[in-house]
Amino acid sequence: MKVRIDGETREYYTLWREGGTVKMIDQRKLPHAFEIAEFGDHRATAAAIKDMVCRGAGAVGCAAAYAMAQAALEARDEPLDEFTAYMEEAAEKVRETRPTAVNLFHAVERCLEAGGEGTVEERVENVLSEADGISEDDLRASRRMGEIGAELLRDGSRVLTHCNAGALAFIDHGTALSPIRVAHKQGKNVFVWVDETRPRCQGSRLTAWEMMQEGIPYAIIVDNAAGHYMRRGEVDAVIVGADRVAANGDVANKIGTYEKAVVAKANGIPFYVAAPEMTFDLLTPTGDDIEIEERSPDEVTTMWGLAEDGRHTRVLIPAQGSAARNPAFDVTPAEYVTGFITERGLIEPPFRENIAETFKES
Repeated sequence: MKVRIDGETREYYTLWREGGTVKMIDQRKLPHAFEIAEFGDHRATAAAIKDMVCRGAGAVGCAAAYAMAQAALEARDEPLDEFTAYMEEAAEKVRETRPTAVNLFHAVERCLEAGGEGTVEERVENVLSEADGISEDDLRASRRMGEIGAELLRDGSRVLTHCNAGALAFIDHGTALSPIRVAHKQGKNVFVWVDETRPRCQGSRLTAWEMMQEGIPYAIIVDNAAGHYMRRGEVDAVIVGADRVAANGDVANKIGTYEKAVVAKANGIPFYVAAPEMTFDLLTPTGDDIEIEERSPDEVTTMWGLAEDGRHTRVLIPAQGSAARNPAFDVTPAEYVTGFITERGLIEPPFRENIAETFKES
């Protein structure tokens, strides 16, 4: 992704591995500070996933793969049985970080399978290769989804998006924002309505920052304003990402996605979900079977930002001691989805049959 720092534009991936060290853009600091965080072992990388140093289905999947690569490097001098036990323990630690995004679980299983045969040294090399391959797959899929999704956008399209499904949510390019990027590069005049996405404000903090870096026109709106603009005819399409897609096409995504899908359908606006193969979970029958992560109520009762004196600070919004609930995701039933933008093409209804057909060789 393009990042402008002190008047100079540089290219960055969201995260990457250098030997046994994993480096990430620290998304907790954006948009007011750009910092690269470094994590020297799999436990630190797992903690970074849990603490949302990186977030987004693709990014946590790649981070999980890199954590498994770190674990393999850490245990490379152990006997085979101890190496295997160490990898299993590492896998369980990574699995415990975020329960909803299936990319994470797919990445862990791929790395375990890759390291399942051969000498310890061979297993280490296979895990490293698999982890790097997962990131390469993520990058290719993001680019391809952009090319496919851009065909759905005309010159002058006004697109509403929710949360951040951009380059920061993957290695680069993203899912929901990738078609917008490609359309912009094609010379189409595309405008983006950016939902703020409470409570962590991934829209106003991250998506808006990405659009600013790319020079794509946008406007931040409060979450409750989306229906207003849809009813006025000022939204031509909604494109969101996903953290998990069930076999029947039900979609788990950032809290508030369900509301956007319902209002879009009521106003005759197409609602697209951009998601790579890694995000589809054919072993989960419906959205009712997806575990929904509930995070700390502090994310609801406080807000983080830049104070007038330039300090990064957190402020309390309601009365001290107020009760709050904080589900991080919701489920959008498949009936509200117009189509899935994937690296293998656009999947349209009937979803259960067409999703299975699209990914049957995986």
